[in-house]
This record gives sequence, structure tokens and C-alpha cells, in this order.
Amino acid sequence: MESREAFDVQRLGARDLDLMTELLTFFGEVFEMPETYGAARPGKAYMERLLCNDDFIALVARKEGRVVGGLTAYVLHKFEQERSEIYIYDLAVDGAHRRRGIATALIEALKPIGRDCGAHVIFVQADQGDEPPIALYGKLGKREEVLHFDIGVD
Repeated sequence: MESREAFDVQRLGARDLDLMTELLTFFGEVFEMPETYGAARPGKAYMERLLCNDDFIALVARKEGRVVGGLTAYVLHKFEQERSEIYIYDLAVDGAHRRRGIATALIEALKPIGRDCGAHVIFVQADQGDEPPIALYGKLGKREEVLHFDIGVD
């Protein structure tokens, strides 16, 4: 495994629009969904508001100035108790840089952010049969069997 010092993990803020654009392109390439991540990108003002919002978290892992990993997450404020949960929405590592601790480092960097916002748990979904992320998440947390439903709004 490559040493942790070989890459830097950074949380993006409002001044990191270029890095956010690079992260969107990166997700499109890694997930093989360039249209989803590139066809209708938000404008500058929208992206600045999003990156200023404490309830949105974007982390990048860079090696030699290039994005090699990324994570986006949302803080979900609970109503039954004064606490939050963090939902990892996207997590990806460049194929040439996998199994070097980058995904784990991104999740580890998310933990203190979670503590700071009063979160009691971080959760993430994985598709059945997608063994690499299932193995990673199983190493870091407890597995739950759930069903996921997408409900249209129209």
C-alpha cells in the first residue's frame, strides 16, 4: 500500500470552483457517466452557494496536483433527536490509484467533519455485486441489508 503522504485530501470551499469542475469531470470519467456529470453543470453562483453550504461536503484527493479521488456527501439533520447523519453520495478513485488507501483516507477525512456537525453516523450505499466498494465499506463499518426505492416527482 502506498503511504498516506503520497496524496493530499482537501475539503472544497467557495473558492475552489476549478477543483469542483475537475471533480465533476473526474466522476463522469470514473463512473462512465460523462453526460450526468457534464451535460448540464450548474452555474458559478449555484456552485459557490453549494460549496459554502455546511450541509454539502466535497473532498478531493490529489496526487501531484491531479485529482485521483473524490467524495461528495450531505449532512442530514434529524428531527427525532438533536443530531445529524452524513450520507456519502459519490465516492470514486481513479483506477490506476486504487488499493492505495485513497478511499479510506477520504472517509477518514469525513469523520472529523461529521463530529463537528454533530453527526452520529456516516452511511453509504453500494450496489449488489460491486465487490470492491462492498469490501471497503465492510472493513470500515457495519453492513445493513436494506431496499432502496426511487420515487419520481412527476
